Amino acid sequence: MSIGQTSSQMALRDPDIRLMLRVRDDDGAAFAELVERFQHRLVGIMHHLVGNADEAEDLAQEVFLRVYRIRKKYRPKAKFSTWLFTIANNLALNALRDRKRRPVLPLEVQESGPVGTGPGGVVAPARDAPPTHNLQQQELADVIRQALDGLNERQRVAIVLNKFEDMNYAEIAEVMGLTIKAVKSLLCRARVKLRESLQGYIYMDGEPPLPEDEEDSE
Repeated sequence: MSIGQTSSQMALRDPDIRLMLRVRDDDGAAFAELVERFQHRLVGIMHHLVGNADEAEDLAQEVFLRVYRIRKKYRPKAKFSTWLFTIANNLALNALRDRKRRPVLPLEVQESGPVGTGPGGVVAPARDAPPTHNLQQQELADVIRQALDGLNERQRVAIVLNKFEDMNYAEIAEVMGLTIKAVKSLLCRARVKLRESLQGYIYMDGEPPLPEDEEDSE
């Protein structure tokens, strides 16, 4: 199968690839549509990875700038979103490595956020929600942010792509340049760490269950 045939077949399955092929041919309207489709998602992912809303906005813009600069070299070999998030992942990791670690802002509670209400997402409280509910939502946002910060860079990327972008092991492996086996191991360690970080909050309203040996001794 030739490269041309492969590109054509992938474009038939992925409308985003069709848009990017138009961008490659200098179609400005197609580029504007791609930005509109992916901007909120990119900002959301970057926010989770770097922990700062303003920096997330800047990095998302840099992703689109890079996409436009390299448009002539674009050859579809995977879903467009996988290719795009590979660029985003590299930029986020570079940003984290280039700056000294500093306190991060908590996740913002918004009426509609780029990560929606998926696992780890924060649902905005209703306007008539009692003050205590609003405080609980903000506390949850802070706890989730701190839990993500407790992961190393690669664990955080894997969790964000898996939970917020619903990527499977193969897609995450392609974005991160790892084997599927390595991604499974990475996610397993990350989930264990997140459970440990969130355990105290999960049982905040009640006593945590006793370890089996203590239960048996009663």
